Amino acid sequence: MTSGPTHMRSVVAGIGSFLPARKVSNADLEKMVDTTDDWIVQRTGIRNRHIAGEGETTSVLATHAANAALADAGLTGNDIDLLIVATSTPDYTFPSTATQVQAAIGMLHGAAFDVQAVCSGFVFAMATADKFLMSGSHRRALVIGAETFSRLLDWNDRTTCVLFGDGAGAVVLEAREGAGTIKDRGMLTTHLRSDGRHREKLYVDGGPSTTGTVGHLRMSGRDVFRHAVSMVTDVMVDAFAATGTTAEDLDWFVPHQANRRIIDASAEKLGIAPGKIVVTVDQHGNTSAASIPLALCAAVKDGRIKAGDLVMIEAMGGGFTWGSALIRW
Repeated sequence: MTSGPTHMRSVVAGIGSFLPARKVSNADLEKMVDTTDDWIVQRTGIRNRHIAGEGETTSVLATHAANAALADAGLTGNDIDLLIVATSTPDYTFPSTATQVQAAIGMLHGAAFDVQAVCSGFVFAMATADKFLMSGSHRRALVIGAETFSRLLDWNDRTTCVLFGDGAGAVVLEAREGAGTIKDRGMLTTHLRSDGRHREKLYVDGGPSTTGTVGHLRMSGRDVFRHAVSMVTDVMVDAFAATGTTAEDLDWFVPHQANRRIIDASAEKLGIAPGKIVVTVDQHGNTSAASIPLALCAAVKDGRIKAGDLVMIEAMGGGFTWGSALIRW
């Protein structure tokens, strides 16, 4: 893992998040569709989720999270030269949501673009930013996961509408020199995968080139669960192998917050102690690309994740896509 006396690392310099004010509980959903709190909690672990209100577009949520992360880093928008937004719910077909955020935060130079890998989007965006920073082409990146999944839902489909919520989380990454060891602060390794043969298991049944409409989310929950545990644990094993670490070395495991049963099964398969798992799915639901940064921010703000901690993030999303990143905080 060394390349000479020094090695560039993408170090987390700031973090922020934003949730819409409207909170929808399982009890609220009981009045809307044929479901119960017990059914939802038993199968998913979800109790509440936040739903965007009128005017709260994905770029609006993303901008709030971006400003919080910039404030945490002691920076302004003009200190950023790379901005990547991971989202499946953009404001417009084009331009990108990232350019809307770029304008809103006063970033007057550099590049801004979106990444679309559904629930894995934030991991893909972090890996992409890491490559830019390590190459020396850019110095500071703002990586955002932001979604308004409530606008993709069929609110008559009780199997999917109870699962998702809206929100945004953001991380500032800064290129800094390290010694080239796993003790360095920053991103130590990333592993990304995809397999397009599984489209029909998790997709949206619309789009500009097919129906000309936004469409609704469709999911085969049993198939997704079956694939999720093996896929995400594979890329986590790859991360351990690349760095010479093990599950015991982790301080925190921050998975995509889709389903509590998937989270627990993945951790158990790899021998990750329950006390090391950061769980927010009960309060946020599945916020797709926003779920990992929202969970990271919650754990940083309450003092669990501290500088020097070894943190594993992982996700799986429609496509299928999946990936992991190992970060020394």
